[in-house]
Amino acid sequence: MKSMYPKNGRVILHVDANAFYASVETAHDPSLEGKALAIAVDPKERRGIIVTCNYQARSRGVYTTMTVWEAKRKCPELIVRKPNFPLYREVSAQMFEFLSTISPLIEPASIDEGYVDITDCYEMGAPLDMATYIQRELLEQYKIPVSIGIAPNKFLAKTASDMKKPLGITVLRKRDIPSLLWARPVSDMHGIGEKTAEKLSGIHIYTIEDLAKADDAALKSTLGVNGIRLKNRANGIDDRQVDPESINQFKSIGNSTTLPADVTDEHAALEIIQRLSETVSARMKRKEVVSSTIQIMLKYSDRKLITRSRSLHNPIVESSAIFQSAAQLFTKNWNGDPLRLIGVTAMNVEVRNDALKQLDLFSFEEEAKQEPLIQTMEKLNEKYGDNFIRRGFDRNTSRSKGIRDDIENRFNKGK
Repeated sequence: MKSMYPKNGRVILHVDANAFYASVETAHDPSLEGKALAIAVDPKERRGIIVTCNYQARSRGVYTTMTVWEAKRKCPELIVRKPNFPLYREVSAQMFEFLSTISPLIEPASIDEGYVDITDCYEMGAPLDMATYIQRELLEQYKIPVSIGIAPNKFLAKTASDMKKPLGITVLRKRDIPSLLWARPVSDMHGIGEKTAEKLSGIHIYTIEDLAKADDAALKSTLGVNGIRLKNRANGIDDRQVDPESINQFKSIGNSTTLPADVTDEHAALEIIQRLSETVSARMKRKEVVSSTIQIMLKYSDRKLITRSRSLHNPIVESSAIFQSAAQLFTKNWNGDPLRLIGVTAMNVEVRNDALKQLDLFSFEEEAKQEPLIQTMEKLNEKYGDNFIRRGFDRNTSRSKGIRDDIENRFNKGK
């Protein structure tokens, strides 16, 4: 499939969940299927504000920022639910963890959308086939409909994903820009809000084509360097890379490995989980973050995918603690069937200095005992590589030799 990819340049996907909050609610309460649904702050209050709504509600005239009273007047049968943000964050983390099985180069843009660089994933199929697979799996596994844009850069991928909703897949190339985008009002362009559009109209820029052909000096005097950036976007120019290390409140840090042969031995599976835990820990330390939730992902040979997570009393960062939680989740939830993929993710990450940890005497003593060993291991691994020295469980790794941890390797290359 390499012939389907450019010799120079990138192939970027923008994956955008459709009516995400409402879709998650419906996935967890099938009785809502096919019904008009809105999510609102203070849904019992007449003046509560609609945060989002599904497409059934939109077809009846309901929209975001409308009051509950107005929405009910337009759509009397509307069901209004209060936001369940912990649930949304959990499903969001699962969505991005799934995307990490496609490519290590993923970058969440918000809780319900993100970028995936698939340039080096040509062995998995053509870009359109991969987008179709992602869309199908997210719908089947998590009941989350997504629209996907395929393009040579992030701006065009984002623009493309907005063109067909729900459940659309759109390819947008630079050569398509004049025919597909330039006639649109400049306010339709991603990155241009109402105030910016007003400023642009002041210098007679009304369409995206006007912006693409605008005078640099006029743009700079009106919008500063941002004006030139927007002009480049209007011409399809965007050099931003997909950054897997971009941390925000929706970001988790995880690693997964696709196995060259199905794994049925528990000890071999635990060895893999320990290796993944060490890699996750190393990346967390580089970003100076900690995690309060650990998740594992298991994909069986029949393609069934499950994720299981546990919340922790104290935030953690050490590989031993990550492995302990991940191993417990694995032992409790693995049904013994052959495994095709294993993943470990640290969720709900936060800056280490911001995490308040109340250690009891026992945990303090245990960590104090291990600290010299941990520091020595870290220094050796930093000098000679992350896997130069490992803890006791890893000494016999013969059963896991040959495991292709390509995702981990590509993460390391991108650091």
